[in-house]
Amino acid sequence: MSLDDLKHAQRERVIFLDRCLTWRGMANRRDLVDRFGISTAQAALDFRTYLKLARAKPPSYDPVRKTYFASDRHEPLVPSSLTEAFGILADEGEKGPSSALPQPERRADPKIIARLYQAIRSEKALYVRYTSMTSGADKGQWIVPTRFTSDGEIVHLRAFSFKHKEFRNYLPVRIEPDSTFEEKPSAGLLPEDEDWKTKAIIWLRPKSGLSAQQANVVRREYGFDSELLRVETRKALEFFFDHRWGLDQKGARLERAKTEYEPL
Repeated sequence: MSLDDLKHAQRERVIFLDRCLTWRGMANRRDLVDRFGISTAQAALDFRTYLKLARAKPPSYDPVRKTYFASDRHEPLVPSSLTEAFGILADEGEKGPSSALPQPERRADPKIIARLYQAIRSEKALYVRYTSMTSGADKGQWIVPTRFTSDGEIVHLRAFSFKHKEFRNYLPVRIEPDSTFEEKPSAGLLPEDEDWKTKAIIWLRPKSGLSAQQANVVRREYGFDSELLRVETRKALEFFFDHRWGLDQKGARLERAKTEYEPL
């Protein structure tokens, strides 16, 4: 038996148990009942299923506390990060605002997104008005949408701008809804998006100026396996990488040691 053999609902419950044992070090039937609203009988069945999957290094059962405890040799069935597991560590019964900060709601007009997506699929150029945070609103420009990208928080649009004669990253929400969205074929009009087709291999190290102990803590935090940490992205997304990883912020804990580029 494997996780892939389970139906989706039970698979989610078994993964939840796995995360409880990985990050809490303990789990019981009540965890399943409270989280998923299932019966205790179904919770018992889910535990039996989990024990079959984890039989190489199973948790031990404490009959007094009616709880399973992870062994020292425990290995997760599905590796997860602490961020992914936060939901099982937070006290959901606590009154007041959530223990997680609210995320900004990045809104977008579905009709505009649909127009952009269809332009990508049909290889069309669109005439839009765009408001930049650096240069302000333009009077209109032709762009050729090529793909959507994400920095892990915000969805961006990669498009060729005839006005600027280069590929750029746009925020769809900054496209004015009253743009004409006039279309024209773009086949044969675009240069190669060299930055998109170039892999950036970024080698990171703890920020200069940290003490040896601070640098060691940073290496543990970011999972360094050697003196430098290797991270890959596309050259076109480097700006977002620097911002997402905090390399461009005061108090940064990491810095680039070197960057290498390879064609994709």
